[in-house]
Amino acid sequence: QVQLVESGGGLVQAGGSLRLSCAASGSIFKIGAMGWYRQTPGKQRELVATITIGGSTNYADSVKGRFSISRDNAKNTVYLQMGSLTPEDTAVYYCNKYPPAFGAWGPGTQVTVSS
Repeated sequence: QVQLVESGGGLVQAGGSLRLSCAASGSIFKIGAMGWYRQTPGKQRELVATITIGGSTNYADSVKGRFSISRDNAKNTVYLQMGSLTPEDTAVYYCNKYPPAFGAWGPGTQVTVSS
């Protein structure tokens, strides 16, 4: 099974930007559609953005216009460019297939936005 490892999180001030990366141990082209998800303590994991093999994207209403998902199939990497961050974006961010595969969750990367 392909392993996914997220990186790029950190502490940023409100209004700032971050770029998250998700590196796969195998071919994401073979995986198909990919997604970024996020979770805060006490809440269910939520879908943030998805991207198909062909590059079609969809976003949660809460991040539309601020986040951008992309993929590099040659590098087996999926990205999430986040801008105009707010404290409500604070969460652990994960990548996975879309729909998600139960056993494919990586460790996630923490994003903390200070006000």
